[in-house]
Amino acid sequence: MAARVPTLVIVGRPNVGKSTLFNRIAGKRIAVVEDTPGVTRDRLYAEFEHDGRRMRLVDTGGILFGDDDPLVEQIRVQAEVAMAEADVILFMVDADEGLNPADYDLAERLRGIRQPVYVVATKSDNPDRDAQAQEFYALGFHEVFTVSGIHGRGVKDLLDRVAEGFPKSGEEAAEEEELKLAIIGRPNVGKSSMVNALTGEQRVIVSDIPGTTRDAVDTVINWKGQKIRLIDTAGIRRRGKIQGSIEYYMVHRAETAIQRADCALLVIDGREGLTDGDKRVAKSCHDLGKPLVIAVNKWDEVEPPTGDLGRNTPQKKDFKRLLQNDLPEMGYAIVMFTSAKESSGLEGVIKAVKRAVENGSFRVSTGALNRIVQDAVFDKPLTRKGRPLKVYYCTQPQTSPPTFVLFCNDADLVHFSYIRYIDNVLRKNFPLEGTPSRVVPRSSKGKYDR
Repeated sequence: MAARVPTLVIVGRPNVGKSTLFNRIAGKRIAVVEDTPGVTRDRLYAEFEHDGRRMRLVDTGGILFGDDDPLVEQIRVQAEVAMAEADVILFMVDADEGLNPADYDLAERLRGIRQPVYVVATKSDNPDRDAQAQEFYALGFHEVFTVSGIHGRGVKDLLDRVAEGFPKSGEEAAEEEELKLAIIGRPNVGKSSMVNALTGEQRVIVSDIPGTTRDAVDTVINWKGQKIRLIDTAGIRRRGKIQGSIEYYMVHRAETAIQRADCALLVIDGREGLTDGDKRVAKSCHDLGKPLVIAVNKWDEVEPPTGDLGRNTPQKKDFKRLLQNDLPEMGYAIVMFTSAKESSGLEGVIKAVKRAVENGSFRVSTGALNRIVQDAVFDKPLTRKGRPLKVYYCTQPQTSPPTFVLFCNDADLVHFSYIRYIDNVLRKNFPLEGTPSRVVPRSSKGKYDR
């Protein structure tokens, strides 16, 4: 088990530059930055190293008090949960704008907590701004740091002060291996509810408003001894429907999340059935070669709750048949039925994810692979353009996804339907459920080229 990583939490009213500083410290553009209040809604996590010390940074949505908007209330709750996890709080204020009544409201809330609080005056791009920032001592905290998140000015001094007393990275135990799971799908199908159900807490904001989640949000859980990193993504929309830069970055974050995940969990709405958007999302995962589990969510609203969502019923069989017909290329995906709202079917989902990841790493012995392929070619010979296909040798050069190369007399003879036939034969003989696979024909001069 790894030693506990110290956590820095960034808080402040909306649009003071929290996400800009977060991206600067993290060293990459994780948080969406837009000159629009309220762009960051959920907590965002990133780990970074400074002066040999490893730390975790948390960005939160802008905090306002006295606002009756339920979404603003949820953002405030998210920030307060983050502060409860903090070792240090970075209280962000705007040096360009100066003191604001909302700053006093938040300062009053922060004064009673036990963690150290550092006031960070952002947008301090020059010495004049540094001088203006001295007014923030009126908030009642001991230290005020002036920084520019855009230019990096003053960030090192801030981190030097914050890191004092934290352990060096070499003093920590090696970190245990984790399974990375990207939770993907169209907007408003229940992805964030799924994360909250798996964590057992309100970790991600849930709203009936499509697009509430805008960033890819990491949450680490321990599921029966297995460390799992849940990556909740903004709902993927068709590129032609994207409006503005925020929507563009939502799509980009989702695709990036799939790339860095070990497996994708595609959440679809069981009430609506499969849509074109679901197919596009599934294809994105397939093209990247990632294992895929499909969670048919809100199933308690399709069938009366029975207490066992794993039990096969005629309606579930019909839905699976629909998926098979509409997603023939993704017939390998494991389909599970869930209700995130009722926290039902989740254990089956995690078991399916583990099985899909394990199968994605499966390697076939060369002898067994060649016996199966040769028998398949013998059972269903292929002749095209007056020439018979001859397969001399088969090998598996890689896993994740499992890839099989057929060395043959002429790769151009191999029609895609025959590739699908060989793939189906391999799936009947080897544990490949949940993972895509690749069958690649390659021309060879009468024998396997060594």
